[in-house]
Amino acid sequence: MKYYVVDAFTDAVFRGNPAGVCVLDEWLTDGAMQAVAAENNLSETAFVIPRDGYYGLRWFTPKTEVDLCGHATLGASYVVSHFVDPGATAMRYRTNSGVLTVTREGERFVMDFPSRVPKPVPKPAGLEKILGADPAETLLSRDLLVLLGSEEQVRGLRPDFDAMMGLAEGEGVIVTAKGEKADFVSRCFYPKFGVREDPVTGSAHCNLIPYWARRLNRTKMNAVQISPRGGRLACELCGERVKIGGAAALYLTGEIVPELK
Repeated sequence: MKYYVVDAFTDAVFRGNPAGVCVLDEWLTDGAMQAVAAENNLSETAFVIPRDGYYGLRWFTPKTEVDLCGHATLGASYVVSHFVDPGATAMRYRTNSGVLTVTREGERFVMDFPSRVPKPVPKPAGLEKILGADPAETLLSRDLLVLLGSEEQVRGLRPDFDAMMGLAEGEGVIVTAKGEKADFVSRCFYPKFGVREDPVTGSAHCNLIPYWARRLNRTKMNAVQISPRGGRLACELCGERVKIGGAAALYLTGEIVPELK
């Protein structure tokens, strides 16, 4: 099995979010794919199958399969356009979140994803203690979205991840604020998926883009995820869809040796 690691939402290795990408001829069992993702121990491993006119695409964290992943889709698109179908500029994926399309524009990849508008919810009990900060607003879609008052507050968070595991609201926690040099910034935490802090989270921007488009009264925005590795995303609200763009850098090519079924 061909295996690649691509740093997504960055133009240089050792930044952005590293995604594992496995290119298959046929699907493995769910257990085998989960075992590979656990062995890779990256926040996401993408499994890609070339088909006539499209690609099958699934994503696994070290602990579970997820329904949508941005950085591993970007990583998979880098692999497709450089190794599977060299020079390809348009890719169509069938996924558990429906059909997703990605276009290559020079060195940038632009993903067309569903918009997931978060809805206001009461502040979960104990959230201030979990984050070490007082939320200005809390909203919910798949994940809990938390607004803080400044980029400095977001940057300085040291969450209690054990306590975060007990939150009933949301699969993960997205914390955001208006940016100092970008339109908005964020950090994303997914301890329930075995990922304490995800370096750059494309799927979180399915929530962040419609939220900030409304607050800022614009459809095109620049975002920075201010994790220790960091990453930049070009964002656009397109009705019920969002476009998320970013660069990628290849870190590793290789083969997974065991015969898996």
